[in-house]
Amino acid sequence: MEMLVVLVLMGLIAAVAIPQVMKLLESAKHKAARIQLETLSQSLTNYQIDVGSYPTTEQGLKILWTDPKTINEWNGPYVRREQQLLDPWNHPFIYRSPGKKGPYDLITLGADGVEGGKGDDADISAND
Repeated sequence: MEMLVVLVLMGLIAAVAIPQVMKLLESAKHKAARIQLETLSQSLTNYQIDVGSYPTTEQGLKILWTDPKTINEWNGPYVRREQQLLDPWNHPFIYRSPGKKGPYDLITLGADGVEGGKGDDADISAND
């Protein structure tokens, strides 16, 4: 009987604690995405300083990691790990150059990976 009471109490505690922990985890991913966007923006600036222009949309962010061999001024890699080209939800960042709000657009679509959304599913842009 005592074991049953302990199991019920543990279940109640888990039912209350797990949703709170999940909220904190998603909030942390959202903050990490903002930090990653800033880091990638700095990497793009470093690339632009070396090469003289930002990567094209076709070249994408991969050019920050992989030497194109056709650009003599390339002095990368401009990111430490290829994993940095993915957002905290393991979706690739969206990169467009020229951008709608500046020389480039750098966006993550949030947890759902779909344009739009609210809360953890909200899009985050480096230009915001």
